[in-house]
Amino acid sequence: MDMLKVTLLFGVTAVAEIVGCYLPWLVIKQGKAAWLLIPAAMSLALFAWMLTLHPSAAGRTYAAYGGMYIAVALAWLYFVDGVALTRWDIAGAGIALIGMAVIVLQPPPAG
Repeated sequence: MDMLKVTLLFGVTAVAEIVGCYLPWLVIKQGKAAWLLIPAAMSLALFAWMLTLHPSAAGRTYAAYGGMYIAVALAWLYFVDGVALTRWDIAGAGIALIGMAVIVLQPPPAG
C-alpha cells in the first residue's frame, strides 16, 4: 500500500476513533443526549473495521497508526476544542508522523 493511501486511511480511521470516544464524553461530561451513544458505537465499529484494511500484521498496523492518531488528536484539539497548539504539540506530532513513516515504509522482508 503506498504512503498516501496509508496516510489517508489512518487519518479517516483516527477521526472515526476520536468521534467514537468524543460523543460518549459529551454525554457523560456535558450532559448531552444519550442517543449520541448510537453514532459513537457505529463510529467505533467503523474504526475497528478500517484497521483491518491494512495488509501488515496487526501489531505493526497499530504501531504505525498511533503516529497518525497523535496528529489527528491534536488537530481535533485545535479545530473542535478550540485550544491553541504549542510548538511542543507540533513537534511531537511531527516526530510521531516520522515514526509512522519509518514503520510503514520499511522494506519488505527478504525471501
